[in-house]
Amino acid sequence: MTATTDMKAMTSTADRTAIAPFRGRVAMITGGGSGIGRATALRYAKGGGTVIVCGRRPEPLAETAELIRGAGGRAGTFSLDVRDADEVRRVVDEIRGRHGRIDALVNNAAGNFVAPAEKLSANGWRAVIDIVLNGTFYCTRAAADVMLEQGSGSVLSVIASYAWTGHPGTVHSAAAKAGVLAMTRTLAAEWASRGVRLNCIAPGPTATEGAGQALWPDGDSHRRVVDSVPAGRFASPEEIADIAAFLLEDRSAYITGEVLTADGGQWLGRQVYGVPLGREG
Repeated sequence: MTATTDMKAMTSTADRTAIAPFRGRVAMITGGGSGIGRATALRYAKGGGTVIVCGRRPEPLAETAELIRGAGGRAGTFSLDVRDADEVRRVVDEIRGRHGRIDALVNNAAGNFVAPAEKLSANGWRAVIDIVLNGTFYCTRAAADVMLEQGSGSVLSVIASYAWTGHPGTVHSAAAKAGVLAMTRTLAAEWASRGVRLNCIAPGPTATEGAGQALWPDGDSHRRVVDSVPAGRFASPEEIADIAAFLLEDRSAYITGEVLTADGGQWLGRQVYGVPLGREG
């Protein structure tokens, strides 16, 4: 093979990889029935991958899978409560049994609400910690058994910038997401030499129904949040999904233990969420 022919072959391979970076790969996405999870599932499938969307409610999962199949992609669904470690293990084992591998895990399942710490119940604390921190660990730990065995894999966990800045009214969520960030960096160091990468993405205000109901439930609070973003707008789920896809692609193969913030500059200024915390202004 001549140098010219060799270069053409390399270019052809690079072109195919750019068009379908996830061809032959399988992703498990929790919280895949709506919002960022759905957008990421659609983006992964568009890149040629098979997507398994997981969540507690089967109807939204079925809608996501139908959207993927309608666009010519491959998708499956599993009802899953990430708080149940045994159930997580069962689902991961079934995915491996059906598809033979798991190349990507996106930890997107979440539960959140704004509450001043003095009004936060023990049940409210446990609910968020169980989903965000414990659930992320259970899914990561189970999927890692597959990834470490095959010598490759990428885990991406969705957090928020208040994991390191803090923010009034988010003590439960901030603590959980900070734990996810610490876990991500610890496991990234443990597993890098075995081909498994772990990263986080920290979206800012994103135009999803779930976030709107929890964090900016009315017009006034919505305006305050927009005013807190230097870019002057919310992100779309598709914008966040594009960034997530990059962190799951081979183009980011040398990135691990990192957090990529996509919030229009919000964390550089003053974060504002919509529920009043007992003071005016």
